[in-house]
Amino acid sequence: MEFKINTILHPVRMRIMQSLLGGKELTAQEISQRVSDVPQASLYRHLNKLLEAEVLEVVEENKVRGTIEKVYALSNQLETVTAKEVKEASRQDHFSFFFSFLTNLLGDYEQYLQQENIDLEKDGVSYRQVSVFLSNEELRDLLTEIRTIVSRVMENEPTTERKARTISTIVIPKNAGERSN
Repeated sequence: MEFKINTILHPVRMRIMQSLLGGKELTAQEISQRVSDVPQASLYRHLNKLLEAEVLEVVEENKVRGTIEKVYALSNQLETVTAKEVKEASRQDHFSFFFSFLTNLLGDYEQYLQQENIDLEKDGVSYRQVSVFLSNEELRDLLTEIRTIVSRVMENEPTTERKARTISTIVIPKNAGERSN
């Protein structure tokens, strides 16, 4: 089974999709400003891949100087299709999804470290792992709070003061008999 999630888990495609979160509708030029390190030809190739997989849809077409400018948005069916795929995926599929996610995360971190001048403290770079004891309801409440906070800042438009930052959340339950330190 070919999963739509495999298309989504590509690092450039994830960034394109993130630029459209919150109901945004953007042209390729506007998306390009948000993923400015991606060459234009590559951007169009990734946009086409996302369109083919019905992850994105063209919501408007405008005639601009003799050409057609497309306006892109996330597909309305994306959430339900990927939820269905996740539910139907095998253990090996889930391992592959998670491995792709981690690979993308490692790629982002490597790209950050390749910059000439890095300042982890100033740039707010951090990674932590903590184990907590939560009931299912407490976990749902915590994740809802995190989503609420993150969704507020996802609305921020890029400015000269704002630096794009990746925030990743991973929740993995420990084995029932395991105690955490």
